[in-house]
Amino acid sequence: MKYLKYFGIALAVIILDQVVKLLVHYQMDFGTPGQIKIFGDWFKLHYTTNPGMAFGMKLPFEYGKIILTSFRLVAMFGIGYYLYYIIEKKMHVGYIICIAMILGGAIGNLIDSIFYGVFLNNAPYDATTPWFHGQVVDMFYIDIWEGYIPDWVPLWGGGYTALWPIFNIADASIFVGVAIILVFQSRFFQEEKKEEEEDEIQKQFIEESKE
Repeated sequence: MKYLKYFGIALAVIILDQVVKLLVHYQMDFGTPGQIKIFGDWFKLHYTTNPGMAFGMKLPFEYGKIILTSFRLVAMFGIGYYLYYIIEKKMHVGYIICIAMILGGAIGNLIDSIFYGVFLNNAPYDATTPWFHGQVVDMFYIDIWEGYIPDWVPLWGGGYTALWPIFNIADASIFVGVAIILVFQSRFFQEEKKEEEEDEIQKQFIEESKE
């Protein structure tokens, strides 16, 4: 049950993420024409796809997408094993929940990358193969500002862009999990720090006894 509880959190994130993505894909028009305002002009549902990493960045070579998806696959197994390890070690419950959220988010986006190019046909037209070339579906759009950036602005200049990225449930789960860990890290690792201090005191006592 101790494993089911935490891996169940990851599974819940995956299911919610995939349900929302499929609803958006089948019920919304792509891009600005299908945009739905939720709270005024600043929070909208906006169906778009991301072929690369965060903020739409891509590896600039032919097999970049396959490498990126393969890396996500390896990372999924790594995070999954780490979750098992910290459950066994009985670390802080809040920390374990955060790692479960991160695992769920990682798998959610990985599903898009592996399968969506085949089943939703949303891979780039110049893809070497549809497998591992699916694009991640994004929909939550916090519209702080969008417009044309002048040519003189480094990196982002010369194009129409939005100030805030469009994200999905998986992205939000990863972000919230990492943010909570950063904010509460002193509490999450308090017991480990205490154990290290006790071990250090014990070592010093043994060394002093030898003398």
